[in-house]
Amino acid sequence: MEVRKAFANTLQSLMEKNPKIVMLDADLAKAGGTFSLRKVFPDRAIDCGIAECNMVSIAAGLSAYGYIPFVSTFAPFVARRAFDQIAVSVAYGGQNVKIIGTDPGISAQLNGGTHMSFEDVAAMRAIQNMVVFEPVDAIQMAQAVEQIVNYNGPVYVRMYRKDTPDVFTAPDYKFDLFKADKIKDGKDISIFVSGLSTVDVIAAGEELAKEGIDAEIINIHTVKPIDKEAVIASAKKTGRVLTVENHNKFGGLYSAVSEVLSEELPTPMQYVAIEDKIGVVGKLGELKEYYGLTVKDIVAKAKKLFK
Repeated sequence: MEVRKAFANTLQSLMEKNPKIVMLDADLAKAGGTFSLRKVFPDRAIDCGIAECNMVSIAAGLSAYGYIPFVSTFAPFVARRAFDQIAVSVAYGGQNVKIIGTDPGISAQLNGGTHMSFEDVAAMRAIQNMVVFEPVDAIQMAQAVEQIVNYNGPVYVRMYRKDTPDVFTAPDYKFDLFKADKIKDGKDISIFVSGLSTVDVIAAGEELAKEGIDAEIINIHTVKPIDKEAVIASAKKTGRVLTVENHNKFGGLYSAVSEVLSEELPTPMQYVAIEDKIGVVGKLGELKEYYGLTVKDIVAKAKKLFK
């Protein structure tokens, strides 16, 4: 299932039970998957037009009156354009607003550089009391929505919109917004990964196993507040750390893990992330090659830690 469909379907069921939940879009409800909510909740699924700053301000006002507003648009349009409203009206104002930024990083693909948010995690991590969450698949997204609704405070969701291979298929899988998910045990290297890159890390782990390297793979779905216990425990066991993310190397997962380990357990590290580059037009596979985010790149960086 597309991640956006999992989000919209779960939110609809929650809106049926809770009349305080409101969905705001900035003229991108079809792209974000929430257009169907307008037919079910014409008074609570609202198009704010191409006015992202205004949308966030409306959401802050709704929150002040006890509502639980979600806002949704492409990641750069909310994390960059509406940054001031998020920082002041939402965070400084202590409002309970949930922010959905879709098509993060290279997943903007053919929309090109203006639509590519390589800095949104860094920006949102820097805002006080902001939770920063990036789902891996539709299964994780569906379980996360209710916890996001029940959490009292601002949340930024960095959401890939479309189909992605299911990772968390175990029938007993239980998501916890504030606990990392261990995908695979290992003893030689810890690979921490977020979002879209998770499937590639799993494939890289299989390649590394062929060369006798046993990788521990942990999905850090919530970059802020990061699960420090999971990071420290894994790094202590393996003594080597690699981070992989669809984001600039500055301010994202690499920075978050580095901050934890530099304070608690200095550990040799490498990263697979977007170097300090602007966005370009391309298909997903082409962009992974261009920015060095392929399975081959992950394997190479992991092996570098053994030299």
